[in-house]
Amino acid sequence: MILTGPEISAAAHDGRLRITPFDRAQVNPNSYNVRLGHTLLTYSTPVIDAHRPNPTRETTIDDTGFVLQPGELYLGHTLEEVGSDTFVPLLFGRSSVGRLGLFVEITAPIGDIGFHGQWTLMLSPIRPLRVYAGMKIGQIMFFVAIGPVDLYAGKYQAAAGPQPSAFWRDTTPLRSVAS
Repeated sequence: MILTGPEISAAAHDGRLRITPFDRAQVNPNSYNVRLGHTLLTYSTPVIDAHRPNPTRETTIDDTGFVLQPGELYLGHTLEEVGSDTFVPLLFGRSSVGRLGLFVEITAPIGDIGFHGQWTLMLSPIRPLRVYAGMKIGQIMFFVAIGPVDLYAGKYQAAAGPQPSAFWRDTTPLRSVAS
């Protein structure tokens, strides 16, 4: 079951979910709009290595905005800290943003119960696109969980700003075995 807008407001008010800052004007019929934060990261090497930490370059979006370029992956973040120990959050781009040719969070929209922090956004434009800090970039829906809950306690907990991949912490490369 998905939470309706009035239930999102009620859950934010009674603490079943946390949205900081919370703005009633960002509540939709069955989702909550989140805004783009001021910081973007891009990977600064030509090849990204899944088994190592990768260097990044940080950009601050000023009042004139920032032009995203096709073929580049940008890691942004939500202005809002969002989390719940009760509901499963899913984040998607807003249709208005998709109509501008910006893919937002298409490969990893599901959040974990127990995560609390700013969400890292994977942003990929199909054409050059100027974006602005504070623009409504995505929407989070909340679903009721059925069954026992193990709260998230992973590496991205309490994230502030965009987080580069820490996939390398969880992987061990397979080694060839001579026969």
